Amino acid sequence: MKVFDTLVGFGYNLFIFLVDKLIYFVQFFGPKAKLFVEGQKQIPAILANIKTWREQNPDREIIWFHCASLGEFEQGRPVLEAFRSQNPNVSILLTFFSPSGYEIRKNYPLADFICYLPIDTKSKAEHFVKMVNPKIAVFVKYEFWPNTIKALRSNDTKLIGISVILREGQAFFKPWGGYFKELLFSFEHLFVQNTATAGLLETIDYQSYTVAGDTRFDRVLDNLAKIQPIAGMADFVKHDPVFVVGSAWPEDMQVLIPFALSHPQIKFIIAPHELHETQIKTWAKELSAIKYSDFKDKKLPEAQVLIIDSIGLLSSLYQYAHFAFVGGSFGKGLHNILEAAVFGVPIFFGDRRYHKFEEAKGLIDSKVASPIKDLSEFVEIFEGLDLEKLKSVKKASKDFVKSQSGATYTIIKFLAKI
Repeated sequence: MKVFDTLVGFGYNLFIFLVDKLIYFVQFFGPKAKLFVEGQKQIPAILANIKTWREQNPDREIIWFHCASLGEFEQGRPVLEAFRSQNPNVSILLTFFSPSGYEIRKNYPLADFICYLPIDTKSKAEHFVKMVNPKIAVFVKYEFWPNTIKALRSNDTKLIGISVILREGQAFFKPWGGYFKELLFSFEHLFVQNTATAGLLETIDYQSYTVAGDTRFDRVLDNLAKIQPIAGMADFVKHDPVFVVGSAWPEDMQVLIPFALSHPQIKFIIAPHELHETQIKTWAKELSAIKYSDFKDKKLPEAQVLIIDSIGLLSSLYQYAHFAFVGGSFGKGLHNILEAAVFGVPIFFGDRRYHKFEEAKGLIDSKVASPIKDLSEFVEIFEGLDLEKLKSVKKASKDFVKSQSGATYTIIKFLAKI
């Protein structure tokens, strides 16, 4: 089996080597790919800044937070911010793998250094870790880069996984998965989301874990406590019922457009998943909608539908919702429904790809969320919501979110001891 593990490692490193050598050509696969390539080019400058900072601050430590993308950042954010509050003299490095995380949070004020994670070749991983020399590295949810993890272990960095969720089909739990299993044992501790993940870790005799839950529950509760009004939104919604649509994909809009047109008494606020100008213009034409960017500095005109063509507003938009539809589940996968749930509103989403999301299943069981397969089912469930059901949803939703909170405190207590 050791020979097989060696072969797997060789295959992985060969693949990553080829990716690194061919990365120049990746930029021609679209705007996101180009941003990724440009971001990789910026890493040496960030490392040079860290080197200068170390020379000027020889007694200060760095803690490294790594998130794949924006969703993982929101999971890691409560821990990062709590750690920053309690350790103001420790500097923070924040890295992303995806442009959709980096581009939105590249100016995040509570991190001292922000950059992309380098391509996971052995030489680049070792150089990056050596230059950063973090005391602690906190990886969020499911980031398992073999060479980076091995470099951290060799550097005696304490590696922590938070909001981790694992599944039976992953290589860690296969008879042939020794190479990947070793990665889990490189973590000082794993804070996992659920008992199912804990059970899987027990099957490979990994004991250094805590079932802490999902830090996103803490994040949305914090957002609720600090919520601020959005300019012009109160005038737009007036006293009408409001449907907020978060992270809408074209597949979602195939249901939502006819639903909105058949419910003219309801105001709709739609936040697309991606800001494609042509797509937004098409939706705006079909719905006779106005765009937020055209009126955000002035009074919003009378309209039924408002399309949010700006980044960073979604989590605050749900404060105006009486109902919510969260996108992605008809396609690649459901987006963050907790941002809506914390406001105690009924939530709808597609019925195809939500099963991997524990919070979705929990909210369905609590009769807060409803997966829908098509327009007719959407209308049927919506029309069945009376005042009693809405009151029940509000209580059940808030109770569910509150009952799942507290992961951040558990993790911060552990970090304080390292």
